[in-house]
Amino acid sequence: MKSSKTMTYPPLPRRLYSVWYRHMRVYTKNLLSNGLPPFLEPLLFLLGIGLGLGTYITDSMEGMAYIEFLGTGLLVTTAMFTATFECTYGAFIRLEFDKVYDGMLAAPITVNNLIVGEIIWAGTKGLFFSFAVLCILTIFRIVHLPQALLAPLVGFLTGVMFASMALLITSFVKTINHFNFYLTGFISPMFFFSGVVFPVSNLPPAVRFVAEVVPLTHAVRLVRAACTNHYRLNLLGDLAYMAFFIVIVGTLAVRRLRTRLVS
Repeated sequence: MKSSKTMTYPPLPRRLYSVWYRHMRVYTKNLLSNGLPPFLEPLLFLLGIGLGLGTYITDSMEGMAYIEFLGTGLLVTTAMFTATFECTYGAFIRLEFDKVYDGMLAAPITVNNLIVGEIIWAGTKGLFFSFAVLCILTIFRIVHLPQALLAPLVGFLTGVMFASMALLITSFVKTINHFNFYLTGFISPMFFFSGVVFPVSNLPPAVRFVAEVVPLTHAVRLVRAACTNHYRLNLLGDLAYMAFFIVIVGTLAVRRLRTRLVS
């Protein structure tokens, strides 16, 4: 007589938390080296570009001084970059080199739990990095509390959005060097053409259309509205874009990575 054992899974929130907690423990193991740069990088960028270049820009941009315009954009670009690196190079190393995912899947979690947990962790890093930038902007009185407290939440959504896209790219990549094409050809140009450095309205019509299609533009609008407490009805469209993007791209990433992990 054969006996079959059925694996009993913990509740879904606990499974997702276990993935998040594992990454949090690894990240905080070197807290000083991992936690200090998010505060130093925006400071150096604002000093070098905001104050340096800003002295030559006397016109206001969308009703803001240039350093405020630039600083509010950095709140989400930092979330974009950290989530992208976490779910491209970081995920690929865990997948192909360190075989971390193999060990994690030996626990009572599913492949879907693992991938969604990765996305949530990257979103958390986006929130933390946005909070770090917010601290610097607040210290120098570039933005003001309490309205700007919503900015890290936009950073979380931005992190989730770009983590979903990064994992989708990772599902196709066969060698780690191929990420250079994604970062150089897609992520870096978004920094310059999504309303972070100068308004999207100043772009030629064809380029402006592309800027409206890429995801960072919508995150920049939301975070600027949060920092200035200037909300408009069309921001609901930006929020809907981000939600739709996360669901569609995240679902594709889960499906493709699930196939890769179980093959």
